[in-house]
Amino acid sequence: MSNAVDIRTLEPVSEPLTPVSRQERKLRTRQTLLDTALELLADRPFATLSLREVAKGAGIVPTAFYRHFASMEDLGVALVEEATRTLRGMIRSARTDPDTYQGMISASVTTLHQFVRVHEDHFRFLTRERYAGGPLAQAIGVELRLFSGDLAIDLARFPKLREWSTEDLHMLADLIVSVMLTTIVELLEARPGEDGKITGTAEKRLRLVLLGVPHWKSS
Repeated sequence: MSNAVDIRTLEPVSEPLTPVSRQERKLRTRQTLLDTALELLADRPFATLSLREVAKGAGIVPTAFYRHFASMEDLGVALVEEATRTLRGMIRSARTDPDTYQGMISASVTTLHQFVRVHEDHFRFLTRERYAGGPLAQAIGVELRLFSGDLAIDLARFPKLREWSTEDLHMLADLIVSVMLTTIVELLEARPGEDGKITGTAEKRLRLVLLGVPHWKSS
């Protein structure tokens, strides 16, 4: 709040609010539509969600929806990207510093656990829609392949993996991503107090996957 006063009246003078640009308003409305859709999807599949109820929940008329998304499927794909791309960036950052497999495993599992707990609604949506078919399932598949691709690039920096073929690096990355997907489902279904056991099991599974690395002859 400003401490300025009008010297003629000694009344406080309010500083003018910074005007919000049209683009900023549009971005805010777009995010409100995403947040509203995610809230409505808490316990139902995306196919049951209507444009009209999302628009109503966001406080706009249905026709205004099309200023932000071409269709409901377009909104759904944006929800997929919102969750997965942030997680990809965080996991990759967590893998940047560790110089050992164990360090990479611990950092990745810790980051995954924290992110899932903060964004449970997003991950319930993703796990529900992954096998539902259609554009959303395809978008989730694309994001998982990108996630695996990022991991394959990071794995290649370890000395024992530098001679591996690209195909084998991607195969190893796919195995690791599968473990992480299983962990996400277990966290979403966990009872209170079970998180430590789940993350501990996740680390063991990943260590088991990596035990075969020194013995694998890549071709």
